[in-house]
Amino acid sequence: MSMLTGREIARLAGVSQATVSRVVQGSTRVSEENRRRVEEAMAKYGYVPNAQARAMRTQRSGTIGVIVGEFTNPWYPVMMYALAREINHADLRINFWVSDGGNSEQAAIEAIRSKQIDGLIFTTATRESPALRTALELGLPVVLVNRSLEEITSDQVVGDNTGGGASIATHFLTHGRTSVAVVGGGPWVSTGRERRQGFLDVFADAGIHIPPDRTPETKFSHQAGLDAGRLLLADDPPDAIFCATDIIAFGVIDAAKERGLRVPEDLWVAGYDDIPMSAWKVLDLTTVRQPIDEMAKLALRNLLTRIDNPKAEVEQKRFPTELVLRGSTGNTPM
Repeated sequence: MSMLTGREIARLAGVSQATVSRVVQGSTRVSEENRRRVEEAMAKYGYVPNAQARAMRTQRSGTIGVIVGEFTNPWYPVMMYALAREINHADLRINFWVSDGGNSEQAAIEAIRSKQIDGLIFTTATRESPALRTALELGLPVVLVNRSLEEITSDQVVGDNTGGGASIATHFLTHGRTSVAVVGGGPWVSTGRERRQGFLDVFADAGIHIPPDRTPETKFSHQAGLDAGRLLLADDPPDAIFCATDIIAFGVIDAAKERGLRVPEDLWVAGYDDIPMSAWKVLDLTTVRQPIDEMAKLALRNLLTRIDNPKAEVEQKRFPTELVLRGSTGNTPM
């Protein structure tokens, strides 16, 4: 381990010791030039900050908490990896909890109350989430990722879910797919609700009404997609189905296979999230891609800003999304 101190790194970089501390803590209150000089000095001389000593000086734990959804939805490990990479890069520790309504979330609440974490990133949350309520009540810095809650004041980093849903609808309409269905997107989850509404609005603007029996609200799981697909495809099936997540779409594709329907010859299916499995040739799913790496980077940056300055201006950022065309909709261009 390097014997250099933060004071010596400051001297070598030509900055103050406070600037070195801010860089180590991941604070945004550092100019890009000073950050570059400090990072180059640390890399050149092999300086490794001592997390325990830093925590004693700053009265902080040096730990960021992250709450994720159940891993039955493969999107969560993808986002978890992106957040872990950013948190590790900031030389901070991570605690992950699964929001399952059970012991895991209770452990997160105990960590919040005992000040074991400096801030918390939620990748899944509703207004009733116990951990979110506890964090807000105790004034813990909080950032929501991939979730939007209008009724709370906090930093929120999301994709343009409404625009993403609309892009699928426009793709369907452009290619004459007007007998359609949309699966998922119950009112309890902002992402699904917004994706669903964006899709429905495009068809409404085109004067096409999608009946309620073709807009089932489901959880985000393969089984939910399978069950919904079986109902939708039983009699007078639609010619295209939009699913609020890729994992739902996989279930719908399996339901189509059970019925002897071919994708895309008999039925178009589109999802949302572009998880790695979506590109597998056996699935080849048209979907909507979110800039997960950029979302994770901004989420941590905003959280560290909030930790450093609790009164900092709240930022609610919506990233643009990208329509990814694959074989499940014939791989046809817009």
